[in-house]
Order: sequence, then C-alpha cells, then structure tokens
Amino acid sequence: MTKEHQHTGDLLVPRVLRVRSSSRSIDTVYVRMVRGQDVAYWQERSSVLWEALIAHRVAITRHRPGVVAIVIEWELPFTRTIPAPDIPEQVDDVDLGAVEIGDNERGEPFTAPVIGGHRLVAGASGAGKGSVLWSTLRGVGPCICDGIVRVWMVDLKGGVETEQGAPLFHRYATTMPQALELLTEFRDAMRDRQDDMRDQNIRAATPSIGTPVELLVIDEMAMLTAYGDRTSVRDALRLLAEVMTQGRASLFAVHGYLQEPSKDVVDVRELFTQRICLGVTAASHVDMVLGEGARERGALADEIPGDARHAGIGFVIDKGSRLPVRFRAAFVSDDDITELVTRCTPPPDADVIDLDTERGAA
Repeated sequence: MTKEHQHTGDLLVPRVLRVRSSSRSIDTVYVRMVRGQDVAYWQERSSVLWEALIAHRVAITRHRPGVVAIVIEWELPFTRTIPAPDIPEQVDDVDLGAVEIGDNERGEPFTAPVIGGHRLVAGASGAGKGSVLWSTLRGVGPCICDGIVRVWMVDLKGGVETEQGAPLFHRYATTMPQALELLTEFRDAMRDRQDDMRDQNIRAATPSIGTPVELLVIDEMAMLTAYGDRTSVRDALRLLAEVMTQGRASLFAVHGYLQEPSKDVVDVRELFTQRICLGVTAASHVDMVLGEGARERGALADEIPGDARHAGIGFVIDKGSRLPVRFRAAFVSDDDITELVTRCTPPPDADVIDLDTERGAA
C-alpha cells in the first residue's frame, strides 16, 4: 500500500485516521490514501489485508475523497442454530415493545418491538425472513389467543409458507384482489378507531381486547407493491401509505418482508421505522435497508454466506449509537409453528375470517 515519491524517492505511507468498533467482532479503520491511489486500488488488494490481519472478512469502501473505510470482521460469532424461543405462558409475560426474536452477537436476547412503528425485513431467498416472522408471532402468541393482537396476513406466494399458521390470522389473503380487500378493511378499521379515540379524547390507544394491536404482515412485499398490474399496485401503495403515516397511535402496525429492497420495489420504504437486513445479494442493498453509511460502519449483510448454516443472521442499527448490531433470528421449525397454532389459535368467537371462505359462501 506504500508508494515511492516520484521526485524525492521518499516512501509515502497511508495514514490511519481513526478506528471505530461497532461490536467486539467488527472494526472500521479509516485510512487516508497516498496521492494517486483510489478505492479500486485498495479493493484489489483486500485479500492481502485479509490474510495479514488474520481476519474473517475485510471490506473496503470509499468514505470521502482521499479516505477509505476498511471494515474488518474478525470472526463470525454465530456457530450454531438458535432454537425458537419458548412461547410465553400468558399475556402478562409478553412485552409488545420487546419481543424476543433470537440472540445478538454477545449471546443476549435480541428483541424488537411490535408496537410503536413499522418493520421492514429484507433478505435474499433462504436468508431467514421466515425465522423473523414466526419468532415474532411465537413471542406474541398469548396475545393472539386472547385477541389483544390480531394478525392480518398477506401472502401473494399462494400461501405456501404461511398456510400452516392460517388459524392464527384474523384476516388472510393469498391473491391480489383479496389483498386489496384486506388492505381496505385494515385502513377502514384504523379510521374507525381514530374516530372512537377522537370522541373519547384519547391520544394513544392501549393494547387490550377492545383496542387490539392490528398487525399487518406482508410476506414478499414486492408482489404487492411492484409486480402486480399498475392499478392494483397504485391502490396498494396508497392504502399502505395512509396506514403507515397515521396508524401508530391507534396501534396499527405493518411488517413487510421482501428480497429486493430498491426504491422501485418498495415505494413506501422510508415509512418503515424499524429495519432489519438479513443476508442480501448486493452491497448497495445494505444502505437501502439500513440507511446511508450502514455498510461502511460494519453492516456487511451482503457478505453473509447464503447457505442454510448462516440463515437468520442479519443486522439492525442501534438507535442510540447508530452502529450496526449483528444478530441471529431463531430457527422456527414446522413443529414449532404447529405448537404455536395448537396453543394460541383464537377461539371461534374472536371473529376470525378467511376471505376465501367468506367469498365462497356468498
């Protein structure tokens, strides 16, 4: 990485400006390059740094003119699959502001809120999006059973990956027409609750059977917001935008799961307040999901191997430090989903409606 001055013969050496540790296994080193070098020059020699540092992985990006950021991943902390967290015994054991999804790299429970915002989960096929989805539902299982959380599920992949949990869902849609009907009902329910809150002078609803958390889960969001016909996509985006900009105080939340996080695919991307990036296929996807500079600060989600041994590993941004936090979502097996359905299916009088069944009876 050194260079000889062409006139004086002096040895020019890159200068380390600072080192920032985002975790105990990831450091970012900021280096001022020697004049005449560029980021491509350093990237071509990343394997040399990798071997010299005895690191697990090295990634080099441009920080600003003349300065590169060298992200050093010293080790991959998750060497085993994390079993599904136990379903809480009762509603009082559920914290809707911190539902356990897996472990962080320090071996502590990794939690994420179900209330107070909207969640976007991005990851390539096989990256472990289902682990995040089902771990979340297991974590709120007693609330689903008692009607304190109602799940509205949209799965435009035909319900292949969600059908097993259908008894848990308050509404369930597997086609675009059904999805638009469901979204309209969801939006209208939000408006009705807003009217009730206004009449009662309530600024923020409290989760209860009377005012449940209405959780809209969209599996493979791009099929709803990008790949359908133009009119349907426009209507879906309009309904989602209305809910996501207004639903927080009335306990209406949206969780979207997708593979391709580009703006063309998720036009409402900026409305998601909590974002999770699992293994993705392009470096640019990391900043699209987690925000500008996330990869430079150590969120090497595009470097996560795409095999089953690494499924569920991902990054979120800590709201306090703004640094990436690496975690692994628990693996939820078919047996774990069956246990959830067996223990937490709402009783028949909880007004659970399958749109297919309702339409067939009409």
